[in-house]
Amino acid sequence: MFALEDKLWSLEFAGAARIPGWDGALSREVLEHFAAFAKARIAPLDGPGDLQGCSIVAGRVQLPDGFADAYRALAADGWQGLSAPEEFGGQALGAAVQALTSEVFSGACHALQMIAGLVPGAIRLLCHVATPEQQARFIPQLASGAWLATMCLTEPDAGSDLSRIRTSAIDGGAGQGWRIQGEKTFISGGDQDASENILHLVLARTGPEGTRGLSLFACPAILQDGRRNAISVARIERKMGLHGSPTCHMVFDAAQGELIGAQGQGLSAMFLLMNHARLDVALQGVAHAAKAHAIARDYAQLRRQGRLPDGRPAVLAAHPDVQRMLDDMDTQTLAARALAHMALVALETGDHAFADFLTPMAKVAGSNAGMRVTETAMQVLGGYGYLHEYRLEQAYRDARICAIYEGANGIHALTLATRGLSHAAAAQAEAFARYITEIAQRHEAPSLRTSLAQWKALCDHVRKAPAEMAHHFMQASIALADMAFWQRVVTECPEITRLQRLASHACQRAAHRVDAALQAARLEAAPALAPLAQITGARW
Repeated sequence: MFALEDKLWSLEFAGAARIPGWDGALSREVLEHFAAFAKARIAPLDGPGDLQGCSIVAGRVQLPDGFADAYRALAADGWQGLSAPEEFGGQALGAAVQALTSEVFSGACHALQMIAGLVPGAIRLLCHVATPEQQARFIPQLASGAWLATMCLTEPDAGSDLSRIRTSAIDGGAGQGWRIQGEKTFISGGDQDASENILHLVLARTGPEGTRGLSLFACPAILQDGRRNAISVARIERKMGLHGSPTCHMVFDAAQGELIGAQGQGLSAMFLLMNHARLDVALQGVAHAAKAHAIARDYAQLRRQGRLPDGRPAVLAAHPDVQRMLDDMDTQTLAARALAHMALVALETGDHAFADFLTPMAKVAGSNAGMRVTETAMQVLGGYGYLHEYRLEQAYRDARICAIYEGANGIHALTLATRGLSHAAAAQAEAFARYITEIAQRHEAPSLRTSLAQWKALCDHVRKAPAEMAHHFMQASIALADMAFWQRVVTECPEITRLQRLASHACQRAAHRVDAALQAARLEAAPALAPLAQITGARW
């Protein structure tokens, strides 16, 4: 189910060898061990956990049966410290290996991955902005799995617009520390019964209006003297999916916290966590897509439906329309994973301009793949896809959140159209254009050069009206990246029959998507059409 070869091939195809310390053989061994653990201990909990859900008992959150035990086994085997620095008890295997295991984790049980998966980002943040004393106190606990972490940003009246945050932090002075007052909502794993403690990373206001008045605080659920901090869960949200992951509305009632980093620098510190978190979300979507495709493929190869031209019984996969759907699912999954891995390699090799441009694209492409592929897989199975039995309906529900959290996809499109194309960040778009140009030249691909020219023409439209053109620009940019990926596949992977069969059609479809985005942008940039009543002569 986890298709390990696809994951390893994709990351190495993206240039993992350029990452300092990359060891392909070791990465394969680690991934195989984790996949075996996930198959045996995590995946069996996914369906039952979805049906049971979480509950609040005596003011504390209880996870579905088996979740806490599986997490403790995960921690005992050292998986929570996979990418943590060795000096803090981790294995220092890096973000790339972490990403490989994270996709497998999400495919096995997205709900449990949501609870455990924020720890690598929290450790990364602490390594960059916490004091040495704070690092020594917090990171070993996270790396060992004794503690889990949360990211407390969103508030009831402050979703994606973090400048509206009202949770406040007041310095008690004279060694009294900071007191955090306010409410946070949509907090994944805000409480649970799996870890000994939870490190809440809280964005709170210490200064004036706007994001410059925000600072970051560490608020352990249990204080050093053993008392519980003044943090409570008001409710667990009732959600469409991810029933096994408690999404909490939390109240901080003068909770004790300590400043992480400098005052007023909370948002920039959080972005150290969020950039990798967005790639993690991209791979969550890819994990759902890969699982859904595998279920649909296996079903279609066994399910008898109709007859072949010679009269013999046919399986579903023999029908052209079903094969079209299977190929489309496979194509979307592979391209979305490749884009996420390219962004990850750029981030880990210090190519920050390229990484900053690719990351919002990867988040949108991965989350869209999760939704679209699970939906198509349900269509392949017909009525059985609509039933609980094959678990596609759960995958469809669980995958839907990926387009919403860690920044809604529309916000990422706007980010790409504004920051990605701004004069101040011109290096981002230029890095992407250089990459496409290099692929087109190296592989002698005139169609890719044509699509690049169309993309550059679209850039001119977008700069004039970024908000109106953001969606088209995002779609065209993803399509251009897909086209470059499949062009590389055509010439660099001639021995992989499956990829060759997919590549030629995928290149053509990607080129059409770039052209369609440009044409749509031109239509929207044109003067408003006459009202319908004027055109038809009808009276309304």
